[in-house]
Amino acid sequence: MSKRDYYEVLGVDRNASEADLKKSYRRMAMKFHPDRNPDSKDAETQFKEVKEAYEVLSDSQKRAAYDQFGHAGVDPSMGGGGHQGGFGGFEDIFSDIFGGGGGRGRGGPRVYRGADLAYRMELTLEEAISGVAREIRIPAAESCNQCGGSGAKAGSSPVTCSTCGGAGKVRMQQGFFSVAQTCPTCHGAGKEVKNPCTVCHGSGKVKKEKTLSVKIPGGVDSGDRVRLSGEGEGGENGGPSGDLFVEVVVKQHTIFTRDGDDLYCEIPVSIVSATLGGEVEVPCLGNAQCVKLKIPSGSQTSKLFRLRGKGVKSVRSSGTGDLLCRIVVETPVKLNNRQKELLKKFGESLEEKSEKHSPQHTSWLDKVKGFFEELSE
Repeated sequence: MSKRDYYEVLGVDRNASEADLKKSYRRMAMKFHPDRNPDSKDAETQFKEVKEAYEVLSDSQKRAAYDQFGHAGVDPSMGGGGHQGGFGGFEDIFSDIFGGGGGRGRGGPRVYRGADLAYRMELTLEEAISGVAREIRIPAAESCNQCGGSGAKAGSSPVTCSTCGGAGKVRMQQGFFSVAQTCPTCHGAGKEVKNPCTVCHGSGKVKKEKTLSVKIPGGVDSGDRVRLSGEGEGGENGGPSGDLFVEVVVKQHTIFTRDGDDLYCEIPVSIVSATLGGEVEVPCLGNAQCVKLKIPSGSQTSKLFRLRGKGVKSVRSSGTGDLLCRIVVETPVKLNNRQKELLKKFGESLEEKSEKHSPQHTSWLDKVKGFFEELSE
């Protein structure tokens, strides 16, 4: 049976770039891989066909010969160039697909970046607004002093891994397909410890605590994170360390609540001040001085006053939020007999012209009256 055109097999045109070839190959190889189609002979055949096409077209010399002479230019039995030199780019691609993360130097063991760590730091609202510098203690793995980090007992040394021969990886054969995996014996190090250190038990590291200084900028809020580069877990086989992320958690405040860069607070106001007008002092976070808020006469409960620029200075811009004060008119309690009598007379005097002194109450009564009239119709 004649072979299909390699460009047709990969589903690309003849001017396809190396990146397009690689992208198409990865997609089709994953689709027809025998592990995903264990009972399909057709998928196995197509997988071999895709593999063969990519081996040729990914090699510039073979591709040129194929473009000029077709299959005869790359088929050894027909005097062509053949498939010399092993898998080439094919092996690299499937190492990417199935081989996992990390990287390695040529001929050396695979190296791994250390894991990132997280630390939760609780702050008061005042600290979050103004910023703070703190020292924290976190667990860390340091080189073992007993064995110098080798993991081997005094008087001995790590030896070349007997499983991978020092390569740090082994090849698993699955039918005609070969996959590289991290060595299960040395975990990619290329060496194994026969006589482990009694302190670190062969790991070469011991757990300790280290102290770090963390500077939290002003304006942060719950959920914000500060990254300390390279302060996470150490890498394996010379890989870089991970990072430490300090996550901010702002504790609830007794007076203020926060919404973005704005602050909110409730201010109790006496019935006299709300009626006749007055002044109240409002504390400001990040400012030692209080701000005097003027309460106009006739103010009602829930009236909102905005003090511009008295909120939180944004950590992401030069802007500053506002302080919004909601007044709560406080009803007098525990009145004596004389106060009750005076208040009663005062109330009677207001009833003479209730529509003038209590417009909201009068309007509400009119709405109630209209409601019952509609029901009676």
